Amino acid sequence: MARQLDEQIAGRFPVGRRLRVLDVGMGPGTQALRLARAGHQVTGLEQDPVLIATARRALAGQPEGIRERMRIIEGDGRDTGVHFLPGSFDVVLCHGVLMHVEEPDPLLAGLARMLAPGGLLSLLVRNGDALAMRPGLHGEWAAALAAFDSAACLPRSRTESDAAVPARLGPEVRADRRAALTAKLAGIGAPLHTWYGVRVFTDTAADGAAVPDDVETLLAVEERAGRTDPYRGVAALLHLCGVRG
Repeated sequence: MARQLDEQIAGRFPVGRRLRVLDVGMGPGTQALRLARAGHQVTGLEQDPVLIATARRALAGQPEGIRERMRIIEGDGRDTGVHFLPGSFDVVLCHGVLMHVEEPDPLLAGLARMLAPGGLLSLLVRNGDALAMRPGLHGEWAAALAAFDSAACLPRSRTESDAAVPARLGPEVRADRRAALTAKLAGIGAPLHTWYGVRVFTDTAADGAAVPDDVETLLAVEERAGRTDPYRGVAALLHLCGVRG
């Protein structure tokens, strides 16, 4: 996922340009810190006090230059207009958040307004076109059958991301179909530029499984599958990148 994001940033902006980045639902700040280390000016928005505390501790351990490039704001991702002016950011991240929001359209529209012209919107969502894959591969036939008609699942009560996108997404987490999101992105002025699959093969790994010795090969396979048809279409998650017109 990080490699996919870096690829999109490198393809849209001049090398060495310091970008203004907004990470909505930043969780513990892993992605935000990574981008701050790369030289970008990063704002993390999160509403969970525990995750905010975790992110602040991680930031406190960084060199002064990185601390100066990153700020953390407590707030709901649907209230970006309260905190920022339209067009304030070159890159807006919203990873693992939409799956926890019952009505995501206002959130998406607000994210698009935050983008400067030519800005990049990066979304990580649950793939509503492949919900039957995991139960089907585990022989859970009733759950697999039901999944064909349940792309919009009951949401959790949260409106921001978990500490990280959970490895096991239960039926209480909603999902999005790529075609529907493509239409929504076009409607808010940030049409889809490209998309990837995330967790094509590894979503069935057992919780707490040991890291395999050939992890680099595993990552290479996932990376290749995530950008190759038909594999990317059955990934557990989708990474969609829209560009502000």
